[in-house]
Amino acid sequence: MDTNIRFAIAPCTLGLVLAAVGGQGLCSIAFGDDTEGLTAHLLGQFPGAQLGGDDDINPLLSQLIALIEAPYLPCTLPLDIQGTAFQQQVWQALRDIPPGATFSYSQLARHIGAPNAVRAVAGACAANKLAVAIPCHRAVNKNGSLSGYRWGLARKAELLRRESQHASDGQAFSNTTTLRPAT
Repeated sequence: MDTNIRFAIAPCTLGLVLAAVGGQGLCSIAFGDDTEGLTAHLLGQFPGAQLGGDDDINPLLSQLIALIEAPYLPCTLPLDIQGTAFQQQVWQALRDIPPGATFSYSQLARHIGAPNAVRAVAGACAANKLAVAIPCHRAVNKNGSLSGYRWGLARKAELLRRESQHASDGQAFSNTTTLRPAT
């Protein structure tokens, strides 16, 4: 099946950001340091896809950059979330984490009712194609240390810093926040 994907790359405070749109909305959001690497990454995500640039996605790209600058804001971007049922369950749990809070992979596994699936939860985080919109940057090691962010630990730390700064400016969150029970 041939897929048409329109994309654009722009600078942001975390380097370059790629926004790719498929049939239902954003299908890929990626960070990088060069356009060639980001384009190759997109081709790797969607082998056989017909890629093309498109100025029509610039408004979405502007909204995405605003979200990167203020990752504590709700994501209202149209998303084309593709993944297994398990991955989608993990990604929804990540979206339920309040900005400024972090959860360990084991906490996420327990939340979705799969306490022995810690590695699978980490794998689902790694498979996330929608950086920031699905906030896998909020997943941390059991001891609270940062690890496992495809876009680099410096970017992960900066996104968390921005969220924590906002939380300390008037809306306190902590990693003791309880996620809603999985349904």
